[in-house]
Amino acid sequence: MTIRTPAAVRPDLDRQPAAVTAMFDRVAPRYDLLNLLMTGGYVTRWRHATTRAIVPQRDEDILDVAAGTGTSSLPLAMAGARVTAADPSPGMLAVGRRRYPQLDFIAADALDLPFADATFDAVTIVFGLRNIGDPQRALREMARVCRPGGRLVVCEFSTPTTPMLRAGHRWVVRGLLPTLGRLASSDPPAYHYLAETVLDWPDQHSLARAISRCGWVRVEHRNLSGGIVALHRATRPRRR
Repeated sequence: MTIRTPAAVRPDLDRQPAAVTAMFDRVAPRYDLLNLLMTGGYVTRWRHATTRAIVPQRDEDILDVAAGTGTSSLPLAMAGARVTAADPSPGMLAVGRRRYPQLDFIAADALDLPFADATFDAVTIVFGLRNIGDPQRALREMARVCRPGGRLVVCEFSTPTTPMLRAGHRWVVRGLLPTLGRLASSDPPAYHYLAETVLDWPDQHSLARAISRCGWVRVEHRNLSGGIVALHRATRPRRR
């Protein structure tokens, strides 16, 4: 299976990573607020579950890929870990640095991470993998910079587990999200694009298989909110 970023609404974004970055620059100031509104507050629960899955430890080195404004990075730092919040969007980084000056933000492309091999004890990406042009290359890069025995946690939208929930979820994502984006965002087309990335993203089992092909072992997943979101965990193999 090849994971790709969907292009049903904004094909230019699929072909040009710079356009995706520019889109996030434009929506950065209200991005976290809109996420809260569009998920009915559930995004907070999903982020808390992600932090628990990472199990951050004091003095660990943790990389948060596609960290955006640092919302997912802050709880890791509060647990005592040394966190690097990496994102390619200057707009997101600027907002994050103003809100959380205590975090270490760095401009970084997930497809070419500017870190040496085996730098981090854990790597995580929260609601960002589906927006990367080549997710499997990004997963391999995350494996490269993770220390042997280190861990990966991916939190991403997924496929609801029942037909009724899938139908309701599709209606909300395809109808409500773009509407809220049109009413509250300075870049309404961006939320059409983001809605399509949610609906076209592979299911839990397909993503687990992809992760296992990208340098990770002991891949497992847990559904949140009936599979609307899935948490995938994996381990970097130890050297023999």
